[in-house]
Amino acid sequence: MLAILSPAKSLNTDLSVDRSQISTPQFLEEAAELAEMMRGFSPSDLASLMKLSDKLSALNAARFEEWSIDHQSEDLLPAIYAFNGDVYQGLDVQTLGADALNRLSDRVRILSGLYGLLRPFDAMRPYRLEMGTQLKGQAITSLPEFWKSRVTETLNSLLNGEPLVNLASNEYSAAVDLKSIDGPVVSPVFKDLKNGEYKIISFYAKRARGLMARFILESDAQTTDDLLGFDYDGYAFSKEYSKPNAPCFIRDPESR
Repeated sequence: MLAILSPAKSLNTDLSVDRSQISTPQFLEEAAELAEMMRGFSPSDLASLMKLSDKLSALNAARFEEWSIDHQSEDLLPAIYAFNGDVYQGLDVQTLGADALNRLSDRVRILSGLYGLLRPFDAMRPYRLEMGTQLKGQAITSLPEFWKSRVTETLNSLLNGEPLVNLASNEYSAAVDLKSIDGPVVSPVFKDLKNGEYKIISFYAKRARGLMARFILESDAQTTDDLLGFDYDGYAFSKEYSKPNAPCFIRDPESR
C-alpha cells in the first residue's frame, strides 16, 4: 500500500533534522527544465500566476533565480520535513516511532509541481509552483500533463498491484492517471459535523489526510479493509456516507 500526498505552500527552512537518509529527487532534469522556465517570470508575473503577495512573489522569484540542479548541499531539508501545512501537521513526522519511520520511504510519496514525485527523504530546494498554475504561452502549459506519464509509470512500478491511497487534493492528483494505476485506487473522504450536517471542511480534511498517512505507517495497513479501522482524532468509518473506492470517515469535532 502506497499513499500519495499533496505538498504544502508553507515551508520549513531551518529545522535541525536527521539527514542521514537523504536522497536525490528522481526527476531533477525535468525540475531543472521547469526552474529555468520559471526564471523567465518577473515577481509581478509570479504574483499574478499564483496569486501571491508582493513579498512572496519576490521571495519565490529569488528562489527560482538561485535554484540549482545540485541537491547535495548539506543545508537542504528532506521533503517530508520541509513541508509545513495542515497535512504535515496531521502526519507529524517528527513524533513517529521507529517502526513507522522505517516504513515511511516505502509507503508515502509527495506530488510536486516542480519535482513531479518526491520520496519522503528527497532533498528539496525551497520553491513555490502549484500544480494548477496556468502557464499560458510557455513551452510547458500544463504541469499535470507534463508530469502525468512520468508519475503514473513510477507509481505503477512501486505498487505492483497493491492499493494506492489517494490523499492528495484534486489539483495534485490530476498529475496521476488514476485510471491507469495497476491496482485499487482508494480516495478517503473526511467529513465533520457542522450545523447538523456532515460536510468536508477544508482545514479539518487536510489535517485528516495527514492523520490517515500516519495511521497507515503506524498500523502497517496493507489492504483497503485495513484503512476502515482509521480512528485517529475522533474519526470513524461511516458506511452510510461512503461510496465505492471512497470510504468516508466522519467526526463531530465538538465531541473530541
